[in-house]
Amino acid sequence: MTEDNKDASDRPARGSRTGLKATGTRKAAAKSARSRAREFAVQALYQHLVGRNDAAAIDAFTRDLAGFHKADSVHYDALLHGCIEQAAELDALVLPLLDRKLEEISPIEHAIMWIGAYEFRQCPDVPWRVVLNECIELAKEFGGTDGHKYVNAVLNGLATRLRPAEVEADKAAGKAR
Repeated sequence: MTEDNKDASDRPARGSRTGLKATGTRKAAAKSARSRAREFAVQALYQHLVGRNDAAAIDAFTRDLAGFHKADSVHYDALLHGCIEQAAELDALVLPLLDRKLEEISPIEHAIMWIGAYEFRQCPDVPWRVVLNECIELAKEFGGTDGHKYVNAVLNGLATRLRPAEVEADKAAGKAR
């Protein structure tokens, strides 16, 4: 009997393949400490945008949340305090790429765009594609139904302005469109 003619019962079960659950879906990769920091930062920045809460109060509250100990607290600090301190500058960067008024943007997507813009500017050790992908994932997890598409479009446009050499190098290597 050839490999093509094998009965389905002769094949290994789907779950036996590395990286797949018994249902055939991919196992969720463990989140990095920086990814967790971004998640907590989105929630903290949301509190700032919606409740106008003070950064120190937000910080104290967030650090008491379950799972915070798994986050990169240094990166979280940089995102929370950096985004709040540079809010006007970050908004000025994002605004020309929006198709509506900033006040009409969901506070979640607004916070995520701040994180993306901040990391593009202040975290050159994080590749632009990683920043973009992380922000898209945050928007999928915390934002509205198609919010990730909007975040993707805005931050993709911002990447070409803030990290032109890196974006061009990836395009030339076929890693970006």
